[in-house]
Amino acid sequence: MNSQAAFIVAEETIQAKIFIIRGKKVMLDQDLAMLYGVKTKTLNQAVKRNIERFPEDFIFQLNIKEAQSSRSQFVTLKRGHNIKYLPYAFTEHGILMLSSVLKSERAIQVNIQIMRTFVKLRELMLLHKDLAQRIDALERKFNEHDKNFIIVFDAIKKLLQPPEKPKSPIGFHP
Repeated sequence: MNSQAAFIVAEETIQAKIFIIRGKKVMLDQDLAMLYGVKTKTLNQAVKRNIERFPEDFIFQLNIKEAQSSRSQFVTLKRGHNIKYLPYAFTEHGILMLSSVLKSERAIQVNIQIMRTFVKLRELMLLHKDLAQRIDALERKFNEHDKNFIIVFDAIKKLLQPPEKPKSPIGFHP
């Protein structure tokens, strides 16, 4: 149990390293390597030795434009330096597959934490989606009520207006 405690990473730290690239939630190779306690080169070599485990929907390499635009967000290079290697982005499934490639105790424990974080994020998204649907339903309901109130208020206003004078006198005239 003590060995597990040594590898605990704050959930906020993991969440801060999850990005949306090409419409997918991913983590970059350098961030994963840091969390696993290995060099980025070592992580990528392990992936390349087991490339059959990593189809395109598990891992993809950022293009130069993505890497340059993301540099200010999550790559710390000195001004004037260029990116030497384009980073790899791992989807949730790719990160899960990393647990079968990286066999260290730390990698296993950190992987479990990462998977729990992805699950929590998914649950939060579903909760937000459910709340958004409920708010939409309430808006539709109140819009319908608003229309009904407008009709009632228009009717009350008509009743409060003084009656129009008849064009010709009404009643019996001797």
